[in-house]
Amino acid sequence: MKTLLITIFVLIVAVILLLSIFSRVSKQGGAAGLVEGALSKCAKTPNCVCSEHSDDVDHYVEPIIIPRNVTVDALSLLREAIEESGGHVESEAKNYLAATFTSSIFRFVDDVEIRLDSAQQLIHIRSASRVGYSDMGVNRNRVGLLKRLFDEKIAEAN
Repeated sequence: MKTLLITIFVLIVAVILLLSIFSRVSKQGGAAGLVEGALSKCAKTPNCVCSEHSDDVDHYVEPIIIPRNVTVDALSLLREAIEESGGHVESEAKNYLAATFTSSIFRFVDDVEIRLDSAQQLIHIRSASRVGYSDMGVNRNRVGLLKRLFDEKIAEAN
């Protein structure tokens, strides 16, 4: 019985140590950025979603549709939605925005990138974990939350 308890204790310490290392690694690096004017494709791991590449069915999420009658700046509304949901905008350009979200317990950093496609009245979004394999649906849920907040802000603005 004593050996079992020691083994369990060692395993718990090892898992906590491993998660702490992943947390430090996730603080390095940054958003993938645009590739030939589009958001980067997701890697093979299930810890990323992206609206830019509909051929990648495992990672695909629908883009945000900008209603035709909107007169407010869509990126400004998304910046507000990101900040309200706990994100931090890292960089912003004319049609691009990069933000980070940090988990509350182990402080893992995830990247969210947004590309405005004015011609198609779409907002493409990519949300990806920097480390690990699975995110247990966190990035997909984050995109859903950002879409809902954006839609609420559009409704308020009109």
